[in-house]
Amino acid sequence: MDGERQRAAILEALRRSSDGLGTSRLATVVGLHANTVRWHLGRLEASGLVQSSPERRRRRGRPAIISRLTPEGVVAGRDEYRLLALLLTEALARKATAHETGVRWGRHLHEASPGASVAGLLAHEGFAAEQTADRIEMRRCPFYALAGDAPQVICALHHGIIDGALAASGSDREVEGLEAFVEPTLCVAKPRVSGSPLLRRSPDAGPARSPRHERLPSRARHSPASG
Repeated sequence: MDGERQRAAILEALRRSSDGLGTSRLATVVGLHANTVRWHLGRLEASGLVQSSPERRRRRGRPAIISRLTPEGVVAGRDEYRLLALLLTEALARKATAHETGVRWGRHLHEASPGASVAGLLAHEGFAAEQTADRIEMRRCPFYALAGDAPQVICALHHGIIDGALAASGSDREVEGLEAFVEPTLCVAKPRVSGSPLLRRSPDAGPARSPRHERLPSRARHSPASG
């Protein structure tokens, strides 16, 4: 296995670990010597794909260094703009709005990973999302280059993704508003109790169809701020 494949294996191992991995554990998972893993981690950190920090611990002794993916590391190797093109192609084919297309994608993301929170689903898709008591903060937009010029499309799509994931989870909440670029790398979604029954699946609607079944590839099948 050459160096490129070794780094790809390290990224994949970190992708499967939401809490990050120490060097020794990571070396065991990928089957490499710890020193080799450290060298590759250095390369990945220099590329902005991995960040490392001391383990949080209360007992005495030197804490282990834990490596985690950065938002860019989460989506490394993914063609995000191809996905966007396919999503918007579906919207045109179905004569659907960007929000409606996002709702369908959000439902699929939840059904592919039913145990994940909405913020967790978004983080897995590269939004660098975190949820507080009353809002979801997103510090990376997968389609950032287009969001500034076409927020009515990109932000509506993201709004729909959150609404769809909430609806699929059985939540009684929907996004009241999505505030784009409240800071240069921050967008905020504010959920509220839903007043729209349309976002909730009717009992006879059947399971949501995977975007892949609709000729839309989704990274969730294998599992900077939103505009």
